[in-house]
Amino acid sequence: MERTERAGAKEWLGLAVLALPTLLLSVDATVLYLALPHLGADLRPSGAETLWIIDVYGFMIAGFLITMGTLGDRIGRRKLLMIGALAFGVASVAAAYATDPALLIGARALLGIAGATLMPSTLALITTMFHDPGQRGAAIGVWAACFSAGVAAGPLVGGALLELFWWGSVFLLAVPVMVLLLVAAPILLPESRDPEPGRLDLVSVLLSLAAILPVIYGLKVVASDGVEAGAVAAVVVGLVIAVVFVRRQRSLPDPLLDVRLFARPAFLGALLALLVGLAVVGVVYMFVTQYLQMVAGHSPLAAGLWLLPSAVAMIVASMAAPALARRVPAGRLVAAALVVSAAGYLLLAFVDGPGGLALAVTGLVVVYLGIGPMMALGTELVVGAAPPARAGSAAAMSETSMELGLALGVAVLGSVGTAVYRSELPEGTPADAVESLAGALAVGGADVVEAARSAFTSGLNVVGLVSAVATVAIAVVTAVLVRPSSTSGQEPVAEKSNA
Repeated sequence: MERTERAGAKEWLGLAVLALPTLLLSVDATVLYLALPHLGADLRPSGAETLWIIDVYGFMIAGFLITMGTLGDRIGRRKLLMIGALAFGVASVAAAYATDPALLIGARALLGIAGATLMPSTLALITTMFHDPGQRGAAIGVWAACFSAGVAAGPLVGGALLELFWWGSVFLLAVPVMVLLLVAAPILLPESRDPEPGRLDLVSVLLSLAAILPVIYGLKVVASDGVEAGAVAAVVVGLVIAVVFVRRQRSLPDPLLDVRLFARPAFLGALLALLVGLAVVGVVYMFVTQYLQMVAGHSPLAAGLWLLPSAVAMIVASMAAPALARRVPAGRLVAAALVVSAAGYLLLAFVDGPGGLALAVTGLVVVYLGIGPMMALGTELVVGAAPPARAGSAAAMSETSMELGLALGVAVLGSVGTAVYRSELPEGTPADAVESLAGALAVGGADVVEAARSAFTSGLNVVGLVSAVATVAIAVVTAVLVRPSSTSGQEPVAEKSNA
């Protein structure tokens, strides 16, 4: 019989401990974008290295998220959470004191692997600690709200740190949080593990990474340097390995990824909405934060204040979405909200130089207003479209889709924006200025800086336009596939054999 006793003070204090990683991860994502100009001026990374610094973190999380969820089932979720917290703290120190782009990219990769241990462990522990359905719903709501709070606090915290310290301080922010987690977890969190965990297939783990990374690398090279034989070969190799990965998952009794769920239209539609929605919003946020500082000329703290209205818009929209979903089918609500965000992206296509500040801020507010409902309802739509026995797998795929979307957006659309930036620069521009806007500001010279700022704004315009088109397209897909009747009553997916 299911336990229904209500949680007490210890469980609610434990929830506060579990909320720390969620808050930290969302803060960490936003403060890094603010730190890019300072980081670029110090380490002088190339345009490609800058993109790797940003997106290798997301690639590693996406690649290891399901694996870490399975590992937590076997060794214990609290134990995995503490191991991940320790690794995250150590990797944060390594990132803060990195002396060249390669070391920072390596530290960010380790941060991604460590970060992949945190999300599945926290959700599983919340389910273990809160048995009463009402309390459990409230606890998950608090946990999810921490993400939005981190998005809102990130620009302000990061801006203040960058005003007072060097760029590495944004990584050191994680250290006291992880120390507190390590101290409090043994006292406030129970240990839990799956009594019948599925077998962890290491070959599938390796295949998933071998499929993702070559494709992203090839797309990045094509976008920044044009079509080259090596880049095309990398994409082809990645796609071939992806086919091998899918075939292996279909034959395993305990697949790392249950690909049979993709046969459900509602599941596929909701997952694509999360993937594309997060892809475009992530890269646009990156471009706007750089625009505020390096084109409009604001300090990190001032840029953080200009970003605050968009974060508030997302919080308001996220909080209103569940109530609206009781009157309007959730799939249609998300599709309509995506159209709203597309209007915001379109506004960014008309930003013109430093004088476009008001339009850039307004565009981002509209974007976040439309993204809020998808953030609030997306995972529920994905899980609701799967059979109950596959709810855990569906939730993991939802988180993976979001992380992979953020990474793909920066890799693909970020490379497009970089290519536009370079193509708009006049002949004879110094090599450092061609690499990135941060390099142009370091080179100096009124003509070089003005040309670089204009070229960067053109890149923002193109990214905004492409994002608007992609968002309208995925809104249509969501409206068609995610219908009220398609989230239930479908034929069951064949379950794995326990024989």
